Amino acid sequence: MHPQLEILLELQDLKAQQRELAEATADTSHEIERKVFRVKPEDAAAQLQSKIEEMESVLAPDVADRYRIISRRRNRAVAPVLNGICYGCFMTVPTGVPPSNDEIRWCEHCGSFLYFVD
Repeated sequence: MHPQLEILLELQDLKAQQRELAEATADTSHEIERKVFRVKPEDAAAQLQSKIEEMESVLAPDVADRYRIISRRRNRAVAPVLNGICYGCFMTVPTGVPPSNDEIRWCEHCGSFLYFVD
């Protein structure tokens, strides 16, 4: 898999964790976890944001710019392709696009970065 694509997938996971943390502040089930692990939500949010910024700085400038644009519009900037279908927009990926994760590719319809699932 292309190293930049791996970073994009990790970034997407971190942003999902960041959204979940923001939504969980009022949830009492997470209150138990916070007491057990003694982690303040503010500290966790700051650590996540720091890691996201660190990983974004490692991306190539053109990939980072595209990632920021897409992630502002969508929760998922990286979408899997299963059986020729982009799961970002559920449109068919053109058959001329080889199903390989060795290059950075994006969907012509929704703009999401694509990774192919075997």
